[in-house]
Amino acid sequence: MPSLWGKTRITLEMIKWEHSIFALPFALTAVLMASRDLPHGLPPVRTVAWILVAMVAARSCAMAFNRWADAELDAANPRTSNRAIPAGLLSRQFVLGFTLIAAAVFVCAAAELNRLTLYLSPVVLLVLLGYSYMKRITRWSHLVLGLALGLAPTAAWIAVRGSLDMRILTLTAAVTLWAGGFDVLYACQDYEHDRAAGLYSLPQALGIPAAFRIAQGMHMAMLALLATFGNLFHFRTVGWLGIIAVGLLLAYEHSLVSPRDLRRLNAAFFTMNGVIAMVFLVFVSADLWLRI
Repeated sequence: MPSLWGKTRITLEMIKWEHSIFALPFALTAVLMASRDLPHGLPPVRTVAWILVAMVAARSCAMAFNRWADAELDAANPRTSNRAIPAGLLSRQFVLGFTLIAAAVFVCAAAELNRLTLYLSPVVLLVLLGYSYMKRITRWSHLVLGLALGLAPTAAWIAVRGSLDMRILTLTAAVTLWAGGFDVLYACQDYEHDRAAGLYSLPQALGIPAAFRIAQGMHMAMLALLATFGNLFHFRTVGWLGIIAVGLLLAYEHSLVSPRDLRRLNAAFFTMNGVIAMVFLVFVSADLWLRI
């Protein structure tokens, strides 16, 4: 049996903690936008700290639960059969316990932020955990995954303000389509397995070429929503340059793969999406800083 340190290392690998970079920059963007009317345009350090705790806990909870719920499916899929539970590195009981602890940390962090974040925390958990079962019932499970990431900016706004501004929902919609689009591409790897296992996805239902077109359409819609977001929050030149940069990076991401060649899918999925999220945050931060 692995030692405590060994289990910790395996657990961190299982939940892919480094991929928190996907949603975190968009959440921090919302924090900055929500803080514009606060002294110095910045939220209290305590608020930012609890937002970070909540985000890491929520994502850890979602990823661990996904591995627990999909253990048998992962074991039957050659691409995922080496994951922690199918490989016998972690037990299902241990992963479920980790999931419950992460969920409790998330709810505690939400309670430390404000009353509304606490009240909404069960709704967030429902979306995060519910995604794991969507591939069993609908081909549009990709959008539920997108929503799981897309909730981050709206949740961060509420954490800072204690109320909801409908304008921030445009960023949530943009992130939902962005993440949903790249999940469509990622699911192309499992086309044959999903068909054999009776799982649903857009590649499985419509074929890989059609799935690529849908992913491209989602990402074009994402750019339109980012433009709407920029207009609602009165972006200046630097902010608009950030949206243009995101568009160029998305175009490059799509150039890395094709329906006939998925070899560079991991580079497109992991590396480029982390870059896209960070680039957007940097440009929006610069836009706000230049105003100050």
